[in-house]
Amino acid sequence: LYISPLKALAVDIERNLGKPVEEIGLPVTIETRTGDTPSHKRQRQKLAPPDILLTTPEQLALLIASNDARRFFEDLRYVVFDELHSLVTSKRGHLLALGLARLRSFVPGLQTIGLSATVAEPDELRRWLVSQASPGAMSELIVVTGGAKPDISILDSEERVPWAGHSARYATPEIYREIKRHKTTLLFVNTRSQAELLFQELWRVNEDTLPIALHHGSLDVAQRRRVEKAMGENALRAIVATSTLDLGIDWGDVDLVVHVGAPKGASRLAQRIGRANHRMDEPSKAILIPANRFEVLECRAALDANYLGAQDTPPLVNGGLDVLAQHVLGCACGAPFRADALFDEVRTAAPYASLDRPTFDRVIDFVATGGYALRNYERYARIRQTREGLWRVSNPAVAQQYRLNVGTIIEVPALNVRYVQAGSRGAASRGGRVLGKIEEAFLE
Repeated sequence: LYISPLKALAVDIERNLGKPVEEIGLPVTIETRTGDTPSHKRQRQKLAPPDILLTTPEQLALLIASNDARRFFEDLRYVVFDELHSLVTSKRGHLLALGLARLRSFVPGLQTIGLSATVAEPDELRRWLVSQASPGAMSELIVVTGGAKPDISILDSEERVPWAGHSARYATPEIYREIKRHKTTLLFVNTRSQAELLFQELWRVNEDTLPIALHHGSLDVAQRRRVEKAMGENALRAIVATSTLDLGIDWGDVDLVVHVGAPKGASRLAQRIGRANHRMDEPSKAILIPANRFEVLECRAALDANYLGAQDTPPLVNGGLDVLAQHVLGCACGAPFRADALFDEVRTAAPYASLDRPTFDRVIDFVATGGYALRNYERYARIRQTREGLWRVSNPAVAQQYRLNVGTIIEVPALNVRYVQAGSRGAASRGGRVLGKIEEAFLE
């Protein structure tokens, strides 16, 4: 089981693993399972799991909440967490830690492996990877030394750098010249709106009609996959992207990373510039483009931190009780449980190692009643205790609702964006091809 923080990274790993496996002729099946995977393929995977399953934390939570979870995972031997630093520092990591504890209850001899190139406190991640039934237990640590130092510079623009703004329009001609000088350039920005603006500005000056693409989370999945395929085939000269492509991805012959705007952290900068010349013996080349004069200072600080090898990954914190409540409900959706056994299991997860029993019991009560404000409303009683002392989901509709809303990534109202179709009399009509989605707040 390979767990990635990004869907695009899982797809990339499938591509990089699948080709050598096919050429060697190994009898190994490799498949991805993400939010973009069709439902019929997910059902088939549950009946006949592949040898290597590449997935995300949310899909793991869904698999654990299924009725046949124990059977599905009975042959599991290894769990690999890629970009571990990105997974564990949020509530998403808390849910993943609880999922890992659940997997250990299914397969006691499970081996876990964490991968990361930007670790601030290795011992915290070493504890996260193993059961905390023995307090303070840590995994082994393997450190890979060497590798070429990156070549990073800050753009010394001929144009006047503005005092304010985040578009960096002043540098568009110079960015375009760098794109023409290199094979493939990856341009990172911090927001989707910046990505759209930069993409538009580059096409405005693209006199040579170079193939330049756009990649961010609001684009339609089919469009994203087309861009990723073109990158893998080295068919693009540049791609403008947000964080959807900044972790571990190895797309084609990228030989330059341009970061437009301050990187907002040394670890983030290290991850993003590592996409260029993604090999041990070649230095990654990157150019930082400050969007305004104050960002010149931020870029300088990030550059200095990178050369010193400093990391600023946030420290791990105790697990959230809202996440625990979600996990409790997920366990009940999978199979009835005893509170004593689940409490012992939850405490083996590093973020919940210090959880006390009264707090745990209050979480159980919250899931069972909806809390003091909602306990008089029947529909908020999501789990019930049987005469045998087992907690089970109160009705199938609760399990269905859980599976539709699993995870800690907050969903925001979004609208479909479509191409306009010409009507019979030349007027615009509905039903054009979907371009992607856009948040209501962004539109307003």
